[in-house]
Amino acid sequence: MSRPARFDVLFEPLQIGPVTTKNRFYQVPHCNGMGRAHPSGMAAMRGIKAEGGWGVVCTEQCDIHYSTQHQRELRLWDSQDIPVLSRASGQIHAHGALAGVELAHNGGHAANLESRAVPMAPSTEATRSLLPGTARAMDKDDIRSFRRWHREAALNARRAGFDIVYIYAGHSMTLPINFLSPGRNRRTDEYGGSLENRARLLRELIEDTKDAVGDTCAVAVRLCIDEMIGPRGITADGEGYDVIELLGELPDLWDINIANMGHDGATARFEQEGWQEKYVKRVKQATTKPVVGVGRFTSPDTMVSMLRSGTLDLIGAARPSIADPFLPTKIEQGRFDDIRECIGCNVCLAFDSLGAPLRCTQNPTMGEEWRRGWHPETIPPKNTDDTVLIVGGGPAGLEAARGLGQRGYDVILCEESRELGGRVTREARLPGMATYGRVRDWRLQQLKRMKNVQLLPGNRMTADLVTEAGCSLVAVATGATWSADGVGRHHATPVPGLADLQVYTPDDIMDGRIPQGRVVIYDDDHYYMATVIAEHLAAVGCAITFVTPEPTVAAFTQYTAEQKRVQRRVLELCSAVHTSTALVRAEPGQAHLACTYTGRENTVSTDALVLSTGQIPRDALYQELTRRAPAVLETAGIRRVVRVGDAHGPGIIAAAVHSGHLFARNLDTALTDRAPYRRENVAPEWDRPLPPRGVA
Repeated sequence: MSRPARFDVLFEPLQIGPVTTKNRFYQVPHCNGMGRAHPSGMAAMRGIKAEGGWGVVCTEQCDIHYSTQHQRELRLWDSQDIPVLSRASGQIHAHGALAGVELAHNGGHAANLESRAVPMAPSTEATRSLLPGTARAMDKDDIRSFRRWHREAALNARRAGFDIVYIYAGHSMTLPINFLSPGRNRRTDEYGGSLENRARLLRELIEDTKDAVGDTCAVAVRLCIDEMIGPRGITADGEGYDVIELLGELPDLWDINIANMGHDGATARFEQEGWQEKYVKRVKQATTKPVVGVGRFTSPDTMVSMLRSGTLDLIGAARPSIADPFLPTKIEQGRFDDIRECIGCNVCLAFDSLGAPLRCTQNPTMGEEWRRGWHPETIPPKNTDDTVLIVGGGPAGLEAARGLGQRGYDVILCEESRELGGRVTREARLPGMATYGRVRDWRLQQLKRMKNVQLLPGNRMTADLVTEAGCSLVAVATGATWSADGVGRHHATPVPGLADLQVYTPDDIMDGRIPQGRVVIYDDDHYYMATVIAEHLAAVGCAITFVTPEPTVAAFTQYTAEQKRVQRRVLELCSAVHTSTALVRAEPGQAHLACTYTGRENTVSTDALVLSTGQIPRDALYQELTRRAPAVLETAGIRRVVRVGDAHGPGIIAAAVHSGHLFARNLDTALTDRAPYRRENVAPEWDRPLPPRGVA
């Protein structure tokens, strides 16, 4: 296949200072939960991006000094850190891409839990983490020291093999942007007051870095052009644009973003592809230097439009490069249907925020490139004579069938519903969830090309039918159902009195059974389900009281950087919102609630309850099959029965997809005696064996 000529602009080289990128695909810096804790995994993940055709591949933020200390991010405190960074740049260079490093000092945003250094900021302020404390105002010696640390880190970045060195003034959380921000900088010296004074430090950092490495490395500035707090901060139509006018020709590249990740990395539930165009479209008017920006770009046509319109010179991406590291190659080859489009769920961000290696709903190999040896595009050919029956066509079943089909196995997938996709199909119909349908659509697109895979929707399988199918491996991927008894994280036993009220679960709502009148939604799941149901029911006229035992609405969404927007929407849509409150019992026309701290009760009049609490595996078929005598299964030619996805353990869609992929790779999902993946071989001083007792 060949690409249409209109996409050629995406593959034109571009000079960035002293270096040249081979195309316009630019993987901007993004965190990944691996960093210095898992350097081999971090480097392999970046290398896969380069192999996939990205012209530039950048690291996550890289701390320049122990006074800006994070637990997992990369660091370049001194030359001791060069080997870890060199590992990443080497794997990026191996595939012809430029390597970029984002040097960072997070000032008052850095908790410094390990170093215990007092955070510092342009002016005295409360620290931005929940750790009680105050960031001290930087004096002139601090500023000179910061410039020195940054310069030395830039030199070490060049020694580590990087081609592009960043000055990070983005996301409203680094010292350079905090000096720029009128809301954070209350200084009265030459670094405060006028914009020119507030921009002085950024100017000095650009000049220092250019002087240090500018003859061989491009110098990039990542700028937060809008802090999304109105006149209290930098705005795109005000001082954000003025900064570009003031400093526009100094760096070799401008990387433009906005505010914090809740805005810059907005989920698809709240923003569409390319929504940041309105913030960056004027930047090119103020500089001749290349400009890169993001917008969760997944459409090649949108990418071309951004270049042709002069809005951007480079298509920046973090999440789309995670969902499909080979996105550039697929566009170059005209394989548009093969692109695994990002769904904008921010599961990648969530697990980095949790301190774990990132993962992706669409791409189950993300984070597994080194430790399991998984590649997003290739999978070993079949090495057994098995034939496989998959029961269930949800995200786990579809991914298992796709992976097994790619390996060359003969696969039969049976789904009792007339529609394939399982929970993905059902959930994608709820408000703001349409992009989740891509999880189903991409897999079906791949499966329909595979002659060795049969898709049989509308076929309910029993144990007897399974034994008659003639397959040696059986994967039960029958999903899960939502509990109707209130058992979840807060309640370990059923809520009393539910028989006296109309009770609905998310399954009921997705099946079209909709309550009327006054409705209490009880959320003990704490992700998106209860809140999107609230939107759905509000749209049909229900008066909703939202109740959750957590202190915040949809508490898990703090990790996906959307919690504030979720809670605001729920507050706007619902008649009342009760946090730190549990549903304790029901009776006709009433729900009894209690404070989770004091136990004080109050009563809410209601016509119905919607319970979004726990999920129960639908594993009856698995249980029935495994209870049969081994000889019976052997006679049927079945050598293994496996649970996959939510039937094994209900969770998020990303977990179901990963489970299906694991089965496709291993032909099993059972626990093993040894860890099934590699670990970093690190033996620090404190981890050495203790001497025998009695030995000094």
